[in-house]
Amino acid sequence: MAEQISSDPIALERVLDFVRTLEAGGGGEAIRPFLAADFRLFEAPHLLAPEGSTRSLEQVLAGADQSGEVVAHQKFDIRRTTCEGGRVVLEADWSATVLMDLKYWDAGETIRARTSSVFEVRDGQIVSQDSYDCYFRNP
Repeated sequence: MAEQISSDPIALERVLDFVRTLEAGGGGEAIRPFLAADFRLFEAPHLLAPEGSTRSLEQVLAGADQSGEVVAHQKFDIRRTTCEGGRVVLEADWSATVLMDLKYWDAGETIRARTSSVFEVRDGQIVSQDSYDCYFRNP
């Protein structure tokens, strides 16, 4: 018989609050309360980072502070959430306005991605996020 794991509504709300903070333009100071001291972000390879990346808490906070120079008006249209224990899976359509020229987008254009992220939440803090992003351009 498979192990029964109940969902943790606090974990789901914590992740959703984190995403809302990002959407509101929150930098490192705003997102810090959501993340554990040993937080780790894994990004699978994608169009903007073909090699993928793994980042520590400090790197993520610094990136959040710099993101306001790259994009504005981030929007997460959440398609589906799944929660099992402290694991939360979030599927969303993400978009933002590009503030500088990037390899595939010019300043002022809208950048879009379909994203799936797996979060692990422990004691009310996010300890890890594994992200799988698929960037695309509208014709």
